[in-house]
Amino acid sequence: MELAGAFFYLFAATLVAAGFMVISSRNPVHAVLYLILAFFNSAGLFVLLGAEFLAMILVIVYVGAVAVLFLFVVMMLDIDFAELRAGFLKYLPFGATIGIILLIELILVLGTWVISPEISANATSPVPLAAEITNTEAIGLLLYTKYVYFFEASGIILLIAMVGAITLTLRHKEGVKRQNIAEQVARSPATSIEIKHVEPGAGI
Repeated sequence: MELAGAFFYLFAATLVAAGFMVISSRNPVHAVLYLILAFFNSAGLFVLLGAEFLAMILVIVYVGAVAVLFLFVVMMLDIDFAELRAGFLKYLPFGATIGIILLIELILVLGTWVISPEISANATSPVPLAAEITNTEAIGLLLYTKYVYFFEASGIILLIAMVGAITLTLRHKEGVKRQNIAEQVARSPATSIEIKHVEPGAGI
């Protein structure tokens, strides 16, 4: 076995094991650390495929930002995980049914999967002169030309998801004054000004 094949099986096996530990760890901090390990092994697989730019983005964006953000959120929030697991048995039959259906679908896909012997001969580069440009240029040419509308649509979906997440998790504390623009615009002199008639020398 050549060196590239050995590294592929090493990264792939570690990635599968780390992914399993993410969903099976009882400690959420350990789950996030296993997720970071899975990201690093995915980056290793991208390097073996010659996609160095995707590997760098995976490490910088997901490991350097998203996974670390998850870790700090889990460590700083006072989450009662025992209460969250209390309803596990209640939804276990439904989850098990979905898992069995997914497993059957995967078995059917793998059982009927046939690789055409002519696929390697017919494979062409999606970007002209791909051998003469860098990996980053090839991704940019393909992403911002052929798939530009899908790229913009994904950006809109992510923006909507971000606004929805902020709206759902926003908690209004009692006793804290907040700005209400609609009330400010609807104010009139009758509701915002109170005129006091003070007698001379009497004070307020």
